[in-house]
Amino acid sequence: MMTPEQFLDVQKANLEKILGLSQQSFSNVEKVVELNLNAVKAYMEDSVEAVKALSSAKDIQEFVAVSTSVTQPLSEKAVSYGKDLYSLSSGIASEAAKLVEEQVAENNKKFVELFESASKNAPAGSESAVALMKSAITAANTAYDSVSKATKQAVEMAEANVEAATKATIKASNTATTKARKAA
Repeated sequence: MMTPEQFLDVQKANLEKILGLSQQSFSNVEKVVELNLNAVKAYMEDSVEAVKALSSAKDIQEFVAVSTSVTQPLSEKAVSYGKDLYSLSSGIASEAAKLVEEQVAENNKKFVELFESASKNAPAGSESAVALMKSAITAANTAYDSVSKATKQAVEMAEANVEAATKATIKASNTATTKARKAA
């Protein structure tokens, strides 16, 4: 049985975790807002410069040349923004997963301790039920570990695919820009 002091300690620890999670969440929101503000600011500045450059074109060939030269950096910045946002989101998800893992491990430890304590006071003849329950706990922990590892592998694969797609997009953009310049 839990004493009032133990109960208060658990509540205090949970409150500290919630406050820490709230601070971390707010910090992550700040990072996303900062990334978005910087992207919008850069986009506005680049757009003004692009309009100036396009409006100063003397003929259609110059307009096409300026247009392709303006498009290249904008597409690279868009890809960079997407990559930065994905990286930030991955970090946030990773932090959240770590917190969940820690909480699950802590709760599991407490449950096992409680079960061990309760099984010591189990009536005679309940040894097989206690052994069955311990086996079920072990199986559940093993299943959780397997799912956790598989999830981490899937995330790593997704990150590798995003990186490969980003590189392919930049390469395709560079190739298209080069061809457009040659055509102009």
